[in-house]
Amino acid sequence: MRALRIDEPGRASLTSVREPEPGAGDVLLRVDRVGFCGSDLTTFRGLNPMVSYPRIPGHEIAATVEWVGAEVPAERVRVGAQVTVLPYTACGLCAACRRGRANTCRGNQTMGVQRDGAMTEFVAVPWQKVLSTDRLSRRDLALVEPLSVGWHAAARARVTSADRVMVIGCGAVGLGAVAGAAARGAEVVAVDVDDEKLTLARLAGAAHGVNSRRSELREALLALGDGEGPDVAIEAVGLPETFVSAVAEVAVAGRVVYIGYAKAPVSYDSSQFVRKELDILGSRNATEQDFTGAMQLLSAGHFPAERVVTRTVPLDEAAEALRGWDADPNRVTRIHVQIH
Repeated sequence: MRALRIDEPGRASLTSVREPEPGAGDVLLRVDRVGFCGSDLTTFRGLNPMVSYPRIPGHEIAATVEWVGAEVPAERVRVGAQVTVLPYTACGLCAACRRGRANTCRGNQTMGVQRDGAMTEFVAVPWQKVLSTDRLSRRDLALVEPLSVGWHAAARARVTSADRVMVIGCGAVGLGAVAGAAARGAEVVAVDVDDEKLTLARLAGAAHGVNSRRSELREALLALGDGEGPDVAIEAVGLPETFVSAVAEVAVAGRVVYIGYAKAPVSYDSSQFVRKELDILGSRNATEQDFTGAMQLLSAGHFPAERVVTRTVPLDEAAEALRGWDADPNRVTRIHVQIH
């Protein structure tokens, strides 16, 4: 069967791989649509420390159930169902798993990152990782995973209706954080360098948008907060300067949540951690509960899905689309690859 493979940094190609051999507890999926994640771009650029090459990317999945194993509960999964996939593994034994935080399992292997992903015609996954719905289009199903990652960050931040929340970066994950914070009743300030992405953030629930390339961020935030910074800062870019900005701009006694991986070492004035008594939190992957929240958001029509997907290409053009994204990343929010 056909698959897109990132062979090495800077080189991707369409290739042929063996079809999966599902076990009794697995579900065979015919992959319909897959989104390119920012981690796929990082892999293509050779900047993802968790990836070895060659690697088949893809963990933002819309698929159709083709076959179910003998040990799969009939009431949970049926042939023909439209599904998305929790693309993470969990050992069930490490400290994170024992604490009910399997999304950050010590041995996690995400599809398309530490192991091959779904940018191919068929994949086999354990039945427990499949979430089905008849209320979402294939486009929306392929958006569930990135939105759920942002949704999880809002949960990590303990956002409430009393909070003003700054979200730095309005790609698909950042938009999930915007929507997740807005769903909790917060006043959301979206920050980006692209006006179109700020427009999307407003449609996703942001009350304000700040173009930090054109405006002085601190002045804008203090004006919105009557002289105080935001209660929560969620960083969804992954650059050293935005890591530093989140700590610098958040209010005293605020919470900072990092989703992105910084692509270079970050230098802080660490006295701010103490003087402001900040909560500094990481946010990794998402839980099934986060997936459910994102699915409900999409099914209610409270998210601009049709505008978030910048372009959709067939599998034959996926490598070219990835190269184009690398050359001009600011023009892309999400690229979807149509497999079937």
